[in-house]
Amino acid sequence: MTDRTREQNEALIQEVLEVYPEKARKDRAKHLTVNDPSLEKASKCITSNRKSLPGVMTIRGCAYAGSKGVVFGPIKDMIHLSHGPVGCGMYSSGGRRNYYTGLTGVDSFGSINFTSDFQEKDIVFGGDKKLLQIIDEMETLFPLSKGITVQSECPIGLIGDDIEAVSKKASAQTGKAVVPVRCEGFRGVSQSLGHHIANDVIRDWILPNRDDVAFEGTPYDVAIIGDYNIGGDAWSSRILLEEIGLRVVAQWSGDGTLPEMENTTKVKLNLVHCYRSMNYISRHMEEKYGIPWMEYNFFGPTKIAESLRKIAAQFDETIQKNAEAVIAKYEAQTAAIIAKYKPRLQGKRVMLYVGGLRPRHVIGAYEDLGMEIVGAGYEFAHNDDYDRTLPELSNTALLFDDVTGYEFEEFVKAVKPDLVGSGVKEKYIFQKMGIPFRQMHSWDYSGPYHGYDGFAIFARDMDMTLNNPCWSQLTPPWKKSA
Repeated sequence: MTDRTREQNEALIQEVLEVYPEKARKDRAKHLTVNDPSLEKASKCITSNRKSLPGVMTIRGCAYAGSKGVVFGPIKDMIHLSHGPVGCGMYSSGGRRNYYTGLTGVDSFGSINFTSDFQEKDIVFGGDKKLLQIIDEMETLFPLSKGITVQSECPIGLIGDDIEAVSKKASAQTGKAVVPVRCEGFRGVSQSLGHHIANDVIRDWILPNRDDVAFEGTPYDVAIIGDYNIGGDAWSSRILLEEIGLRVVAQWSGDGTLPEMENTTKVKLNLVHCYRSMNYISRHMEEKYGIPWMEYNFFGPTKIAESLRKIAAQFDETIQKNAEAVIAKYEAQTAAIIAKYKPRLQGKRVMLYVGGLRPRHVIGAYEDLGMEIVGAGYEFAHNDDYDRTLPELSNTALLFDDVTGYEFEEFVKAVKPDLVGSGVKEKYIFQKMGIPFRQMHSWDYSGPYHGYDGFAIFARDMDMTLNNPCWSQLTPPWKKSA
C-alpha cells in the first residue's frame, strides 16, 4: 500500500507546477489537488470543464468525437455520416470496439465508415447539394438502414451549411429519420459538449417519434443508457438485469437501435451507466415523461451487489428477492476469482486517468482484488463527476483534471504506481518507462469487464499485466544511474 503522505503529494503538485510560467502555473494549480473525502462539493478543491491551455499536451477529444464516437456511433441500424473532410471520419471509424449483432452492411453499419469527403470546392461553394446526393446514394446502397445521422465536422459550422434543412428534405424523400447533429469539433472545451449536443438532438429529433404509438409494457420495463458495449459490456449488464426479472426494452448506444431509442419513453426506469454522457437525456425524460433514472456500477462484485440491490429497491418484493438470489448465485464464482488473484495483486497501487465514468467506477473492482488507487483523474469531467469521486478515494490520493502529459509523467515518476490505467495516447509512453499499463478506454482489446463474468476477465487481465516477466527487462527512469 502507499507510503506517501498527504503533505508529500501536496509538495509534489507544487514541484510539478514550478516548470510553468506564472499565468499557466496559476491556471493549472486549480486542476491539481490531493483528494479530500470529507468535502461535499469538489468545487472547493478542484476546477473542471475549462478550456485546455494552449501549448500543453491535452489528451481530450472534441465535440464531434463526443457525438459521433460515443453517443451516436454505436447505434447499429443507422448510418452515421461524418460530414466534412475525410480525416475526422477516418480517425473516428471503429476505434472503440462497440460490439453489435447483425449483418454488417445489411442491417448493421457500426463498423463502416461513411464520409462526405469535403474538398476545397465544397468549402467555397457549400456542401448542401452534395449532402443531399450522398443521402440519396446511401439509401440506394443500404435500403435496410433505419435512418441517417449527419455528424458535422468543423468546416460545416464555419461555412454555415444548413444541414437541418437538408435533413428535413431528405427525411421527407426517404420516409426515414435523417438527423442533423451540430457537433463541430471547435464547439465547447472537450468531447463533453458533443455528448450534450447529441443528447439534445435525441430529445428533439428521435424521442418524440413514438409518443402516440401504443406500446405493450410491463411493470418491469427498464432501459440501459450510456453503456457502449465495449468488448460486450452491455450484454454482461443485461444478463444480470434480466436474471433479477427486469425486461430490458432499450439498450443504447452499444448494440442499440433507433426503435429502441424511440421506445425508451415507455419504460419504468432508466438505468444510466455513463453519467457524464447521458445524464442530460435522462433528466429530460424524467421531466417530460416522468421516468425516474439512477446510476449503476457493474464493475467488481462489491459494486455489482450494491447496484443490484439499489435497482431492485425501485421495484416490488419479487424483484428484490430475485436480486438477492442472483447475488448469492455468483458468490462462489466471485470467491474463487478473488482467492486466485488477490494474493498476486494485494497491495499493488494503481493510477488512473480516463474519460467518462471509469476513474471512479472501476475503483471498487480494484479494491475487491486488494489493490489501491493512488491517483485518479478525468479528461473531460464536470464538477458533479468529481463530487461522486471524492468519497471513493483516500485522503492521500492525487486528483487531477485534464492532466497534461508532463504532469502525468511526473506524478508517475514520483508516486511509482505498480500499474497505470489510461488511454492509447499514454499507453506506449508508460510501457517504454517500464510501467505495467492497461488501456482503460477499450480494455486493451479484451473485455467485457462488466458483471460477474466480466470481473473474472478484469482480474485475469490485471494479473497478466502486472506479473508479466517482460517488465523485469525494462528499467524505469528513476532506477537508472545518473
